[in-house]
Amino acid sequence: MSNSVKYVWPVLLMAAFSMMSYFDRTILSVASPRIIQEFHLSETQMGWIYFAFQASYTLLMTHGGMWADRFGPRRVLTISTLGAGVLTAAFPVAALGALPGFLLVRFGFGAFTAPLYPSTGSLNAAWVPVERRGQAQGAINAGAGMGGAVSPLLFTWLMAMAGWRLSFVAAGVATVLLALLWHFTTRHMVEPSRKGVAGNAPQWRKLLESRGLLLLTLGYFGIDYFEYIFFYWLYYYLSEVRHLSSAQTAVYTSFPFIAWVVMMPLGGYLCDVAAVRIGAHRAVRLVGIAGIAVSVVLLIAALQSADILTTVILLSIAFGSCAISDVVSWSAVISIAGKDAGTYCGIMNTGGNLGGMIAPVLTPWIASQYGWSAGLYFGGAVVSIALVTWLLFRNQEGAGSIASGGSS
Repeated sequence: MSNSVKYVWPVLLMAAFSMMSYFDRTILSVASPRIIQEFHLSETQMGWIYFAFQASYTLLMTHGGMWADRFGPRRVLTISTLGAGVLTAAFPVAALGALPGFLLVRFGFGAFTAPLYPSTGSLNAAWVPVERRGQAQGAINAGAGMGGAVSPLLFTWLMAMAGWRLSFVAAGVATVLLALLWHFTTRHMVEPSRKGVAGNAPQWRKLLESRGLLLLTLGYFGIDYFEYIFFYWLYYYLSEVRHLSSAQTAVYTSFPFIAWVVMMPLGGYLCDVAAVRIGAHRAVRLVGIAGIAVSVVLLIAALQSADILTTVILLSIAFGSCAISDVVSWSAVISIAGKDAGTYCGIMNTGGNLGGMIAPVLTPWIASQYGWSAGLYFGGAVVSIALVTWLLFRNQEGAGSIASGGSS
């Protein structure tokens, strides 16, 4: 089987993992109005439940990448997804303990989910031809948008049919089945055990001194902060702040994630094509900067509009434009990582999820003090950090640099 063929199925399954993971994450935001009402929680308390996932997810992100580099992404993805599925199904049981129970289960869910994206980065670097890595990562990351787009519609329907508890169980079972499909259909992916950065402690100094990795991590902090406002609070904002009906909220909440699904692969494609024509260094900077600049401008325009449909459309394109810079960040970090792609991806995603950890809690606090528009404007200011980091980024580190032809 040629390399151009044998990586397609794993990439498709990783895209499915990405979709299912974001479905499992965002269904809590869909169910949040019912859970808040049933358990008499405040918006801030719900924010802390979101935070519990982000805390463990962020703390174990780099370790997840190290495990993928050391033990192989196939094994790590199997265990990670099985655990995430079981804990998604167990979320209704946490209701017996109310707030403490919710916090505990979501913390465990985040721990099992942490290795997901570093493992996809490790597999991308090992199995995908260098000239297709941006497109492959775009497809994988687009799965997240698909999960976010489907969850408001499908989960709202599931809750209407079976209640929120059984709906969580169904999502967990589907995740477990996907993990088993992966395990039994990717046996051709031989993963020799090796010691990378995970087994060589002195390498940490090299990692921490990597200027490119530091800049990408800082920029990804801003990107994730902005994106996680949409993941966790858009449904609530449209439903409870803008007072849309349940049906309207479900449809409108899907718009940004549809934009993500379209524009994430577009970003990977543009990065790959531009790298061939103008060089990798210029390509990642140009595409990354353009994505963030358009996102910030459209966010401001959206918040100035009085028409709700116009606001949602502009916010959706802003979210999708940010997704372009998101996938370019992954292409860039894989390109400088060499054979330690899992660890590099884990470090960058750790920085990103520090932003994702703060946004669910800080956004409603800002909203409570100054209004929801202020919370969104602040998100636009934070994502602008990535503009500066892209300007300073130099794609010239590591044996895996696209600029030098890359390695596979």
